Amino acid sequence: MNPANETKADRSEEEYIFAVGTYKLLAFTIGTIGVFGFCNNVIVIILYYKFKRLRTPTNLLLVNISISDLLVSVIGINFTFVSCVKGGWIWSQATCVWDGFSNSLFGIVSIMTLSVLAYERYIRVVHAQVVDFTWAWRAIAHIWLYSLAWTGAPLLGWNRYTLEIHRLGCSLDWASKDPNDASFILFFLLGCFFVPVGVMIYCYGNILYTVRMLRSIQDLQTVQIIKILRYEKKVAVMFLLMISCFLVCWTPYAVVSMMEAFGRKSLVSPTVAIIPSFFAKSSTAYNPLIYIFMSRKFRRCLLQLLCSRLSLLQRTIKERPLDPVQRPIRPIVVSNGCSSRDRPKKRVTFSSSSIVFIITSDNMHHLDMTSRVGSGSEVNIIQVRPL
Repeated sequence: MNPANETKADRSEEEYIFAVGTYKLLAFTIGTIGVFGFCNNVIVIILYYKFKRLRTPTNLLLVNISISDLLVSVIGINFTFVSCVKGGWIWSQATCVWDGFSNSLFGIVSIMTLSVLAYERYIRVVHAQVVDFTWAWRAIAHIWLYSLAWTGAPLLGWNRYTLEIHRLGCSLDWASKDPNDASFILFFLLGCFFVPVGVMIYCYGNILYTVRMLRSIQDLQTVQIIKILRYEKKVAVMFLLMISCFLVCWTPYAVVSMMEAFGRKSLVSPTVAIIPSFFAKSSTAYNPLIYIFMSRKFRRCLLQLLCSRLSLLQRTIKERPLDPVQRPIRPIVVSNGCSSRDRPKKRVTFSSSSIVFIITSDNMHHLDMTSRVGSGSEVNIIQVRPL
């Protein structure tokens, strides 16, 4: 369905695909995904910027995933959220193209970055090679160029971006039977889903096999080697969990898309299509949680950031000047006429501008700052300015 051909009259007469309550539930779901995805990925980016010990080539690749997920939360979810609130797609054809292009671009960036992370772990553990920032930046540039090449092809006529069957978002034209469009769908699935997944499976399979073999060699069972292997295995498990969550989120969407593309369109209803679509977008909120809960460095930096913010807030509250209160200055009175058994009377007060000490030899003489002291009394006045 082409949004540009849909008139307002048609839209007013059109029956909603879902019930009104279902649209509200979908709006709440996609809105929650957007908020959590935005907040979680912003935290990861702030931690990477604030703490130098997190600035490693591997974490730079993690930040690349966070940036793509953040852009999905900011750009790719808004149109779908408003469509859920309004009960259908209300945007123009150009907006539909942008929605399909942006979601596809950021999704490919995420999956390709995960495959590069798997390869980085592979060459580090299996071949004992450490990558540097030049390698990481070059990999990120290739990832974005590769993603732009695939998502830009439909803009040039090789397939197109159109409304999905649930009419709440746009994507590739999976259901087209044109040979030109079908060929793009086939190569797109191979180049942007099956090949990256195959790379991940190969890399992590070799990583787990190598770690198991090294742990079985008795000559290498020193304390240092055991710690290194334990750390590498933990990092590999973290990345494997990230990849598993990503595949769990995106595989249903890929299956439904293949059903539309290869002759099973009758089995794909709007309800069947909307659930995998939203499930795929929910992957934007998962990865930061995996970093923080499984990476000790990220977890410690987050706690340090929160504690520093809390201490700064407490210090700001303590140092905040109180409202000045005008109070009369009461002197300290020390009498020379009192007996040795009697202790001198002392009265202390503070003003907003200074502290005034008044010492007089008259024990019964009442001192008032507004009146003059009699000439018969010996008075010493000391005024101390606050620092």
